[in-house]
Amino acid sequence: MARNNLLLESPPYIVKSKVELLGSNLRTARLRRNLTIQDVATKIGVGVKAVRDAESGKISTSIGIYIALLWLYDLICEVDSLADPLSDEVGLKLDELKKPQRAHHIKRRIDNDF
Repeated sequence: MARNNLLLESPPYIVKSKVELLGSNLRTARLRRNLTIQDVATKIGVGVKAVRDAESGKISTSIGIYIALLWLYDLICEVDSLADPLSDEVGLKLDELKKPQRAHHIKRRIDNDF
Protein backbone atom coordinates (compact mmCIF):
# COMPACT_ATOMS: atom_id res chain seq x y z
CA MET A 1 0.00 0.00 0.00
CA ALA A 2 1.36 3.42 -0.96
CA ARG A 3 2.27 5.85 1.78
CA ASN A 4 0.10 8.90 2.08
CA ASN A 5 1.68 12.29 1.54
CA LEU A 6 1.04 14.05 4.84
CA LEU A 7 2.14 17.40 3.45
CA LEU A 8 -0.65 17.26 0.89
CA GLU A 9 -3.22 15.86 3.31
CA SER A 10 -2.51 18.14 6.25
CA PRO A 11 0.11 20.80 5.56
CA PRO A 12 1.34 22.95 8.43
CA TYR A 13 -0.82 26.06 8.71
CA ILE A 14 2.03 28.43 7.86
CA VAL A 15 2.92 26.46 4.72
CA LYS A 16 -0.69 26.34 3.55
CA SER A 17 -1.27 30.02 4.23
CA LYS A 18 1.93 31.13 2.45
CA VAL A 19 1.15 29.07 -0.66
CA GLU A 20 -2.39 30.44 -0.68
CA LEU A 21 -1.05 33.99 -0.34
CA LEU A 22 1.33 33.41 -3.24
CA GLY A 23 -1.54 32.08 -5.35
CA SER A 24 -3.71 35.05 -4.48
CA ASN A 25 -0.88 37.45 -5.34
CA LEU A 26 -0.36 35.73 -8.69
CA ARG A 27 -4.08 36.01 -9.45
CA THR A 28 -3.97 39.73 -8.66
CA ALA A 29 -0.94 40.15 -10.94
CA ARG A 30 -2.77 38.36 -13.77
CA LEU A 31 -5.92 40.43 -13.38
CA ARG A 32 -3.95 43.69 -13.24
CA ARG A 33 -2.39 42.73 -16.56
CA ASN A 34 -5.84 42.02 -17.97
CA LEU A 35 -4.92 38.44 -18.88
CA THR A 36 -7.22 35.43 -18.84
CA ILE A 37 -6.24 32.12 -17.29
CA GLN A 38 -6.16 30.70 -20.84
CA ASP A 39 -3.77 33.47 -21.97
CA VAL A 40 -1.42 32.75 -19.10
CA ALA A 41 -1.59 28.98 -19.50
CA THR A 42 -0.73 29.28 -23.19
CA LYS A 43 2.16 31.67 -22.55
CA ILE A 44 3.85 29.39 -20.00
CA GLY A 45 2.92 26.18 -21.81
CA VAL A 46 0.65 24.50 -19.28
CA GLY A 47 -3.01 23.69 -18.95
CA VAL A 48 -5.64 25.99 -17.54
CA LYS A 49 -6.04 23.69 -14.52
CA ALA A 50 -2.39 24.19 -13.54
CA VAL A 51 -2.78 27.96 -13.49
CA ARG A 52 -6.10 27.71 -11.65
CA ASP A 53 -4.51 25.40 -9.06
CA ALA A 54 -1.58 27.78 -8.57
CA GLU A 55 -3.86 30.77 -8.12
CA SER A 56 -5.90 28.90 -5.54
CA GLY A 57 -2.73 28.00 -3.65
CA LYS A 58 -2.99 24.27 -4.15
CA ILE A 59 -0.07 22.77 -2.24
CA SER A 60 0.61 20.05 -4.82
CA THR A 61 1.12 22.49 -7.69
CA SER A 62 4.66 22.31 -9.03
CA ILE A 63 7.01 25.04 -7.93
CA GLY A 64 7.89 25.34 -11.61
CA ILE A 65 4.38 26.63 -12.31
CA TYR A 66 4.71 29.26 -9.60
CA ILE A 67 8.14 30.35 -10.87
CA ALA A 68 6.92 30.47 -14.48
CA LEU A 69 4.03 32.71 -13.44
CA LEU A 70 6.39 35.00 -11.56
CA TRP A 71 8.55 35.15 -14.69
CA LEU A 72 5.58 35.92 -16.91
CA TYR A 73 4.50 38.80 -14.66
CA ASP A 74 8.09 40.10 -14.43
CA LEU A 75 8.24 39.36 -10.70
CA ILE A 76 10.98 36.73 -10.97
CA CYS A 77 13.61 38.87 -9.21
CA GLU A 78 11.67 38.40 -5.98
CA VAL A 79 12.70 34.73 -6.01
CA ASP A 80 16.39 35.59 -5.68
CA SER A 81 16.06 36.34 -1.99
CA LEU A 82 14.28 33.08 -1.14
CA ALA A 83 16.50 30.83 0.97
CA ASP A 84 19.49 33.12 0.36
CA PRO A 85 22.41 31.45 2.20
CA LEU A 86 23.74 34.85 3.26
CA SER A 87 20.43 35.67 4.97
CA ASP A 88 20.18 32.32 6.75
CA GLU A 89 21.16 33.41 10.26
CA VAL A 90 20.63 29.98 11.83
CA GLY A 91 22.56 28.22 9.06
CA LEU A 92 25.42 30.70 9.29
CA LYS A 93 25.68 30.20 13.05
CA LEU A 94 25.61 26.42 12.68
CA ASP A 95 28.30 26.67 10.01
CA GLU A 96 30.46 28.72 12.37
CA LEU A 97 30.15 26.03 15.04
CA LYS A 98 31.56 23.44 12.63
CA LYS A 99 34.78 25.38 12.09
CA PRO A 100 37.74 24.39 14.23
CA GLN A 101 38.29 26.60 17.25
CA ARG A 102 42.05 26.55 16.76
CA ALA A 103 44.49 25.40 14.16
CA HIS A 104 45.66 21.83 14.47
CA HIS A 105 49.38 21.23 14.48
CA ILE A 106 50.43 18.78 11.81
CA LYS A 107 53.70 16.99 12.32
CA ARG A 108 55.71 16.84 9.16
CA ARG A 109 58.84 14.97 8.41
CA ILE A 110 61.62 16.57 6.51
CA ASP A 111 61.75 15.09 3.06
CA ASN A 112 65.21 14.47 1.61
CA ASP A 113 63.90 14.26 -1.96
CA PHE A 114 64.79 17.41 -3.85
